[in-house]
Amino acid sequence: MALSFPDDCRYADSHEYVRTQGETLRIGISAFAVDQLGDIVFVELPEVGATITAGQSFGSVESVKAVEDLMAPVSGVVEARNEGVLSDPETLQNDPYGEGWLLLVRPGEANAAEALMDADTYRTKVEGT
Repeated sequence: MALSFPDDCRYADSHEYVRTQGETLRIGISAFAVDQLGDIVFVELPEVGATITAGQSFGSVESVKAVEDLMAPVSGVVEARNEGVLSDPETLQNDPYGEGWLLLVRPGEANAAEALMDADTYRTKVEGT
């Protein structure tokens, strides 16, 4: 799979992405993270209404290789979680920026995603590894 880094996303060091969607932020994991994990078999996400805190774990992704914590790229309240990914984790592998999103979060700060890396900076970071 060719790795993609959509320009309309911001990226965290821990490989989560944030895409602005109206007043909410869509959170997922990057194609690079999916590629590193391999076959994903289980996803754990917080309940709707839960508060997530930037830099803290909000769930996990389990692959045949490892279990990785999902780290919140921003702080906010979970407005929705992708039930499709919970029932079919392969969706995350096949379409991480589309159908494979994880959470919709109402951010605690208006410009919360601005502190994250843009696509070019993130691409440079992961292609150098």
